[in-house]
Amino acid sequence: MEKVKVLFVCKGNICRSPSAEAIFKKLIQAEGLEKDIKVDSAGTHGYHTGEASDSRMRSHAEKRGYVLDTLARKFNSSQDFDEFDYILTMDKFNFEHLMQLTEGQDEKDKIHSMCRFCEEHRETEVPDPYYEGPEGFEKVLNILEDATLGLLKHIKANHLK
Repeated sequence: MEKVKVLFVCKGNICRSPSAEAIFKKLIQAEGLEKDIKVDSAGTHGYHTGEASDSRMRSHAEKRGYVLDTLARKFNSSQDFDEFDYILTMDKFNFEHLMQLTEGQDEKDKIHSMCRFCEEHRETEVPDPYYEGPEGFEKVLNILEDATLGLLKHIKANHLK
């Protein structure tokens, strides 16, 4: 069986998408699915390429046992559409930006809103916590924990039978 490949995307790849990546990795490890699922994250813009995640986001995530250890990178349409099965966007801006880069229905079908997989939260977007206080970072983590759990259930039901 081929690995299911998942890419989380936000604007700068320093808060939301690396958090989703770290949370999802921890879920995958807890279920022993590292050999079945590949995870990465990227940003629609390259403002922070090569930088570590936002220190405030890392701090809040570490309190919950998540390690944000990847460096920011920009979404690469010539590679990422081919590489990944699921491309999950954090907000409408990211969703629309990636949709504009697509070449065909196959690529469009890979792009999903992260909140589509929420089971408890009713938000339609994962808000950018960059200009928010501590509660903004906590809210992001709460939404992402919910959405990643729903995503894993979806992948297990549809790909890992």
